[in-house]
Amino acid sequence: MYAAVVHALGQPPRYESVPEPVPASGEVVVEVLAAALYPLVRSFASGGHYTGGDALPLVPGFDGVGRTSAGELVYIPVLEPPHGTMAERVAVPAAALMPVPRGLDPVTVAAVMNPASSAWIALRERGRLREGESVLVLGATGNAGRAAIQLALDQGAGAVVAAGRDPQALRAAAALGAHRTVQLTGSDEEIAAAFGAAAADVDIVLDYLWDRPAELALDGILRHRADLTRTLRWVQVGSAAGPDMTVPSAWFRKADVSVCGSGLGSISGARRAAALRELLARLPALAPTTEVVTVPMSEIETAWDSPTSSGARLVFVPGGADERASAAREARKDRETV
Repeated sequence: MYAAVVHALGQPPRYESVPEPVPASGEVVVEVLAAALYPLVRSFASGGHYTGGDALPLVPGFDGVGRTSAGELVYIPVLEPPHGTMAERVAVPAAALMPVPRGLDPVTVAAVMNPASSAWIALRERGRLREGESVLVLGATGNAGRAAIQLALDQGAGAVVAAGRDPQALRAAAALGAHRTVQLTGSDEEIAAAFGAAAADVDIVLDYLWDRPAELALDGILRHRADLTRTLRWVQVGSAAGPDMTVPSAWFRKADVSVCGSGLGSISGARRAAALRELLARLPALAPTTEVVTVPMSEIETAWDSPTSSGARLVFVPGGADERASAAREARKDRETV
């Protein structure tokens, strides 16, 4: 069979022949229909992720959508490299597989599950959003941020504030239902004041940025918060703006601020699996906004570092052009069986 194989950390994988997977006890072989490329996959393949190692060669890909030998469409939730999902077939623990709800396109599910799950777990498991509470999404213009807006509203948030740099993307965030927006341009004083005006009394911050934007957000919120004893739950999810943040110690003494992280090591595998099953069940009721760019796996070496438009996600499907057409036909057939 064929797979994408990384031979040097930081270098694009190559499409090449590899041995067929040999399932261990409790595992089944699944035909992979779609696997998405997103920051976690890139980071692990470069050797830069906090959970990663340097064992080579490796097949990238943490999740995907596949088909069992019985013909069932399934979501593959976590398959850590060196045996990742960017292969024609993978061996997966049977108990880990999650049925894909009828009517969902396998390629779309592969594209949206990672960003949506980052928001879902941050809101449900780490932030513990309650109905009527307000949420600031710091970094709302990417795939995960937009999913966070939709999921917060879906779970009963009373107000959602979207923050990001791109004015066009912020308008799109407002169209998704964000009640207020903060544009991360201008002087530090202007940005902090904008956070104070739009988000002073939020209950939860989902932080996909960290670094200076997070500093300005926290400063602006605390300087304008009406009740400093009202708990601010800060959930750190990503660091798109940079890995470090300077926080004056007084900020944590003058107000009730609770900070936690949301990532691969922040909850148990059982809780994560339960959350993903809940999210899959919610997907048919949501309208995913991710722009999907479908690429045959045979083109992965050139596509890996290719620029894409903001909000777009590359999803690799089996083989070359013929296989790609076949996968598309199968996806259409799945949708038509609803």
